[in-house]
Amino acid sequence: MKPLVTLENLVKYFDIGRNQHVHAVDDVSMTIFEGEIVGLVGESGSGKSTLGKTVLGLHDKTSGTVRYRDETLPQAYRAADFQKHAKRMQMIFQDPYSSLNPRMTVAEIIGEGLRLHTAKYSSEIRDQVAEWLRRVGLQPDHMSRYPHEFSGGQRQRIGIARALILEPEFVVCDEPISALDVSVQAQVVNLLDEIKRDLGLTLLFIAHDLSMVRYVSDRMAVMYLGSLVEVGPADDVFFRPKHPYTEILTASNPEPDPELERKRPSTTIAGEIPSPVNVPAGCRFADRCPKVMDRCRSETPQLIDLKDDPARRVACFLYD
Repeated sequence: MKPLVTLENLVKYFDIGRNQHVHAVDDVSMTIFEGEIVGLVGESGSGKSTLGKTVLGLHDKTSGTVRYRDETLPQAYRAADFQKHAKRMQMIFQDPYSSLNPRMTVAEIIGEGLRLHTAKYSSEIRDQVAEWLRRVGLQPDHMSRYPHEFSGGQRQRIGIARALILEPEFVVCDEPISALDVSVQAQVVNLLDEIKRDLGLTLLFIAHDLSMVRYVSDRMAVMYLGSLVEVGPADDVFFRPKHPYTEILTASNPEPDPELERKRPSTTIAGEIPSPVNVPAGCRFADRCPKVMDRCRSETPQLIDLKDDPARRVACFLYD
């Protein structure tokens, strides 16, 4: 497979004044190959959404590089950069309501990308909007309605149609199912999988639900406090985790059988996630890790390939 998106030492800090910064994304390096789905998981506040938005240029990069194929993308996007890359890279946002303009009709929302980035006539745009509404399970006569007239699942389908109508190659799905009911989640995931196969999309799928991420992803990346701690094939990471943080995350994932879930002992991560402003020295998970060693508190582990399994990468001194 050919690399499509390559991150090299990507850093995104937010300045909060008094010479302090929020370390949202810190030295992340990763390659996403053509046609694959990479699942990105981690606790709230780990930097997943910020990483996705920084890759797409919605946040300026503090340092590091993002390459799309062989092209290095700008540190800070200008209007011309968004115009250039919108046809290749798009985003499906987490909140299916606030991400849609309440003053625009569905036809205007979905067709906006075609109006801005193509020379199509209004009748052609309307035909394509109708086609995409059918494709995501809605009706063409919904075009004249407004976002508040739809359910959460329907609004998310509108967001999917808006992102994909330009037929991009790479899409960041920023927790596209977290605000939806379980039954609707499955429908949206199956819809994404179907469209992914039809268009040959490459996806960065951000979510909290490890079971869902394992189901949809080829590879899984685990993020903690702005850094990647483990990357590998989705089934391997889920069923045979290497990093202590991943072990606890997967162990805390609920069982689908209610009886088994009730009998299972409670699994929680001790302590609180450290402040992203005052990031501790050494391993960021050290204060919460059940396998912590002395060197973990003073040295920072690097994300390395496992000798016995080159497809797996882990940032932990247990494998150094």
